[in-house]
Amino acid sequence: MEYTYTVIYQLTEEGGTSAYVPALGVNTQGGSLEEARSMAKDLIQDQVETFVKTGKVVPQETERYEGEKVSVKVTVTVT
Repeated sequence: MEYTYTVIYQLTEEGGTSAYVPALGVNTQGGSLEEARSMAKDLIQDQVETFVKTGKVVPQETERYEGEKVSVKVTVTVT
């Protein structure tokens, strides 16, 4: 299944880039925009997989956000 979330990027005072995913309420940062993008995608992937593995409802975006859309695919294994 594919999940898509908006990521909002902002430059930090230290010269890096922060990445915030409002629908999941999580953030991360990287030394550059590209690093922050990669970190955000990994964070989204981990968060969604955790929700799925623990049987919790995966949050969906209910509001419109200005930012970059990031999609991840999660494979659910039934045992």
